[in-house]
Amino acid sequence: MKFIVVITISLLVLLLQTQLAGATGIEFDKKAYTWTSLVQILVYAPDFDSDPNLIDTIDVSVSTRGHTISSYKLVETGTHTGIFAGSVTLTGDPSLKGAKGVDGQGMNPSGLQSGNGPNDGFLPTENSDGVTASFMYNKDQTVTGSALVQWNVGQIQWLEQNYQVNEQGKLQIIDPDMNLNPKAIDKFETNVWSDSDSGGTKVTMTETGKDTGIFQGNVYFTTESHSSGGRLHVAHGDTITGEYVDRTLPYPHSPSDEIRLTATTSVGTSLLPLEQVNSSNPRIADSTGNAITTVKANQQILIESDLQNMQQKDQSFAYLVQVGDSNGITLSLSWITGKLGAGQFLNLAESWLPPSSGNYTAQIFVWQSLSQPNALSPPLSKIINVG
Repeated sequence: MKFIVVITISLLVLLLQTQLAGATGIEFDKKAYTWTSLVQILVYAPDFDSDPNLIDTIDVSVSTRGHTISSYKLVETGTHTGIFAGSVTLTGDPSLKGAKGVDGQGMNPSGLQSGNGPNDGFLPTENSDGVTASFMYNKDQTVTGSALVQWNVGQIQWLEQNYQVNEQGKLQIIDPDMNLNPKAIDKFETNVWSDSDSGGTKVTMTETGKDTGIFQGNVYFTTESHSSGGRLHVAHGDTITGEYVDRTLPYPHSPSDEIRLTATTSVGTSLLPLEQVNSSNPRIADSTGNAITTVKANQQILIESDLQNMQQKDQSFAYLVQVGDSNGITLSLSWITGKLGAGQFLNLAESWLPPSSGNYTAQIFVWQSLSQPNALSPPLSKIINVG
């Protein structure tokens, strides 16, 4: 029987380091896996290179929590190397998600256990687990290696900030937990919708390659047809939303938990990010709102500017005012959050009390939100001379 062994460069480097240290060792190609990963194993055991002219084998035990393949064969990577390699495929635990499945439609990993080696092993695992390989070097010495098994929080994004009508938008979801078969290309469906069609449609997310955990789907934007399949009805200026419900969340979440992740893009005529809100006319006023040019120490003042939503849709915002002294040291940071209606004009002000005479600089920022510091307009600044 002829064995073909594939090893990653990084894994081989780890074993060579072990070899240079003069020790017997077991290494995995990663420090952490998800519940359906392909796990590559290398063992450096020069004493088991029994024939320098032949490719030898050794038996190891590979296990996860509650599951073990007690005699799993690894194969020497070449004649007289003393390095033995193989792999096992983690197969998850279908009962963790039950009939609902990881996609909400019943799709689950197999939970299969079988195999003799070096690359045909299947081993069930849970969401918070570990994988361990052990090798009995002699009756007094057992060598072990281990790695974590854990779920991940997914990510979702559109590959462009804006698309044109009759163009295809590309949605990307990154979640290694949905790579249910690392030896095949996986697929699942997710939801997309527009301002013009809140019902939207489903798009098929296809893995970009075997064992990547990166999925992409194409959405065709049209103003003429109804939403169907991978086609989404839109109007010029619509916001397009893609959704991913992540049902495989790491500790301290429980297997029953899920979170809803969304990403947005726009279609048709769209303003550049720094043109979405017009921020202008920074000025200083007294506590009653009257404009002033001279300021005294310990006098309460208002730092004001004007905002206008340049879009034909509502826009959430965070208005931040930062005051620093002549040395660039920040003395004050305050903010207001709210929502601007389509085309709405608004005057905003934050109060400040100068501690002493001197020159100060007030900087005004308009962001999408405090948690999403995407600038909606260029920052403003105002010099404050305190006498």
